[in-house]
Amino acid sequence: MAATAKAAIAAVAPQRRETVLVSGAAGGVGSLVTQLVLRTGATVVGTAGASRHDWLRCRGAIPVGYDTDLQASLSRVAPDGFDAVIDTVGHSYVDLAIKLGVEPNRINTIIDFEAAAQQKVHTDGGYQASSPNTVLAEIAQLVADGELQVPVAAIYDLDDVRKAYIQLEKGHTPDFSRGRKKHLD
Repeated sequence: MAATAKAAIAAVAPQRRETVLVSGAAGGVGSLVTQLVLRTGATVVGTAGASRHDWLRCRGAIPVGYDTDLQASLSRVAPDGFDAVIDTVGHSYVDLAIKLGVEPNRINTIIDFEAAAQQKVHTDGGYQASSPNTVLAEIAQLVADGELQVPVAAIYDLDDVRKAYIQLEKGHTPDFSRGRKKHLD
């Protein structure tokens, strides 16, 4: 997740005072993207379910729910538009970014490769650094220093690894806003 988040951010190079839309901003990769983009001094507007809005607000992001007219909601929250978009969920966010007027070279998706090919946007999600251990060490230090939170949706026993992968395949982690919980079903 950390390497994916770093690559997605590097693809769009957010800068201080820019506004960045992050889809799935409180999900597995999205939560890291959100926090790391905020560290650049950019404003993050993040889409997420209502149960995750407080988590986003506590980190300094502006949450937006999955409204029926998402484009209108995003335009209300960011009337001056978006400088970049990082898509971690798919579901037409690449096309939405184009409609919002974001330049294709400032859009990255880690999941919607078909739309990326059509719109000629980035699909960076695997970190290309010469030393990937450096990325992991950096993230680990930020976590250790309390500057980055890595939400834990569930803890599985080793015998339950299959259940963990089944949950992972669903593409949406359980609500982590209530803290850690052990998954035993």
